[in-house]
Amino acid sequence: MGLGRRKRRMRRAVFPSIATLLGGVGAAPAEDSVRIGLLFGFTGPIESMAPEIAAAAELALREASASGLFLDGKTIRPIRADSTCIDASLAVAAAERLVTGARIDALIGADCSGVAAAVVRGVTTPHGIVSISPTATSPGLTALEDAGLFFRTAPSDARQGEVLAEVLKARGIDRIAVTYTANDYGQGLASAFERAYAALGGEVAALVPHSDGKGDYAAEVATLAATGAPALLVAGYADQGGRAIIQTALDLDAFAQFVLPDGMVAESLLAEFGPALEGAIGTRPGSDEAAAAGFEAMLQENGVPGQAPYRAEAYDAAALLVLAMEAAGSLKGDRIAAAMTDVANAPGVAIGPGEVAKGLQILKAGGAVDYVGASGVEFTAEGDAAGTYREVIVSDGAFLTVRIR
Repeated sequence: MGLGRRKRRMRRAVFPSIATLLGGVGAAPAEDSVRIGLLFGFTGPIESMAPEIAAAAELALREASASGLFLDGKTIRPIRADSTCIDASLAVAAAERLVTGARIDALIGADCSGVAAAVVRGVTTPHGIVSISPTATSPGLTALEDAGLFFRTAPSDARQGEVLAEVLKARGIDRIAVTYTANDYGQGLASAFERAYAALGGEVAALVPHSDGKGDYAAEVATLAATGAPALLVAGYADQGGRAIIQTALDLDAFAQFVLPDGMVAESLLAEFGPALEGAIGTRPGSDEAAAAGFEAMLQENGVPGQAPYRAEAYDAAALLVLAMEAAGSLKGDRIAAAMTDVANAPGVAIGPGEVAKGLQILKAGGAVDYVGASGVEFTAEGDAAGTYREVIVSDGAFLTVRIR
């Protein structure tokens, strides 16, 4: 992933920010705590999604702390920082403050693909810090030079492009116009989709980039509409250019059928456009329906509402991180990284959401775990998640899962 503002703000005072934790530059954190940074776009084009994603990760960290089993009773202090999602220099500066100021032991994030790459190259890898992103999906991240320290629980957009192509062809949509946000996320997803769609006999009638933050998207929509394509795929952000593209398309009566990849599957869009999005088709990462329903109930019970994508991946990223720390018996980046695949993949006792304490107990007793989690995570040799996607449609004002692919 690489999304205006939600009318309902989520509680954000549960865990400290960098400034709260430090209490001033140079203040030393408590030695009995493990510090884990959460670097997400709390401002910018995914600001309506970021609080829910971060809260899901914090839930897993809270489970580990409350168990009393994590690294001989250590507690975890999550520390939030703002990546902005799109400004690499600000994201790198925030990550640097987390590492050198708050002295984090590991990082969950960064979120969007461009800033994730910048943070890995400029901060976490040079400092020997493990990072795991639940949301960065650019295919280019697979080959990132990261000294084996970067992982992601979000599947690559190389796969999402294939799934989108399969979904549209199965629905008889053989010709489509595509617009994408002009960054690593948008370009990577659009290219992957175009290749997969062409291989299945589909035609991309136009491939038009758009920049976020503009006041007027009439020119882009006019170009897309001029193709006469029956549907528009918007590979963008639900709280930025993607939203404005849809608004313009509706204002100009240019398209009635919309296709929404992960960065556009947001409640804020449904609240904004209502019935105008009825029948829209989308894709988002997700596991089988029974597992998803159980995880959703767990989130609701623990005060994490909404329908934001990547909450499962965020929970799993945090759970995997603490299990790898326990398995390694260390907070050193290289040792945590070496244990990540061991706790994520078979063999071992299957560990699901809500079972972080169970996993810690097994590891403490010398056993092995296979963390399945909420998203069915399994790491490739490159540290990517193999991943599955949910095909969704907008029905009666909500995103309804049609099938798992």
